[in-house]
Amino acid sequence: MKKRLSIYLLLFLLLVSVLQPMNIQASPEDLSQDETSESENDSLKLESTSAVLMEGSTGQIIYEKNKDEQLHPASITKIMTLLLIYEALDEGRFTLDDEVTVSEHAASLGGSQVFLEPNEVQTVETMIKCIAVVSANDASVAMAEYVAGTEEEFIARMNTRAKELGMNNTNFVNSYGLDDDNHYSTAYDVALMSRELISRFPEISNYSTIWMDTIIHKTKKGESEFGLSNTNRLVRFYKGITGLKTGSTGLAKYCLSATARRDGMDLIAVVMASPTTKERFNEATKLLDYGF
Repeated sequence: MKKRLSIYLLLFLLLVSVLQPMNIQASPEDLSQDETSESENDSLKLESTSAVLMEGSTGQIIYEKNKDEQLHPASITKIMTLLLIYEALDEGRFTLDDEVTVSEHAASLGGSQVFLEPNEVQTVETMIKCIAVVSANDASVAMAEYVAGTEEEFIARMNTRAKELGMNNTNFVNSYGLDDDNHYSTAYDVALMSRELISRFPEISNYSTIWMDTIIHKTKKGESEFGLSNTNRLVRFYKGITGLKTGSTGLAKYCLSATARRDGMDLIAVVMASPTTKERFNEATKLLDYGF
């Protein structure tokens, strides 16, 4: 009888040991890079479809969510427009004080604009301010034509420059960002062109950090003042902000490339397809805080 009880007890203990779950935890070395990245992404809980946080001096990605997903970029397209303008300035092809005459085509652009009129004359500096502060489509096209002769040639240069920067998931069909099925980019590619602009031409922050300003329209009807208000509200509220560009359309939803500098560190936070304008600023702030 005792022998039988001993056998039953032994079998019971063996059964318990088999059924008991093993508490084995993977070391960090056991986790794949994708699993680690996914864990980080979950910790920030971003609602934007795509996001990237990049360190400016090295280009290192600190954080990413769907970084290579092709999306409509809206007006953050104008980061490339501004880059080509500044490169032409750097080559000595014109100066900030040179004057640009607005074409019929440029004046006809809808969307965000400063209501330039055909044959109106503005300086290059004023055009840059209009693009950087209020995301003016009319000023973007006027400068595209001024830099390259035609907007079509300028767009070709945009795509060439994108390939040179390694923006392999980007294609531009206009210089301002209105929706088109063949006009797309990614959070990573936007970070690449943002990095190129702020690292080579940090003076862009002289314009991208303006909160409010005015320009003077000069037409045959006379002169009139037009107010500018920055579309990037982080300019007012985020310590160390240096820019850079907002964008929004029906298909793109709400996009932002936010750049900031603290204690010698430059960060680039890109969010694309945020559900609301409030969320894009909140999530860009969350990314920058995460990096700093």
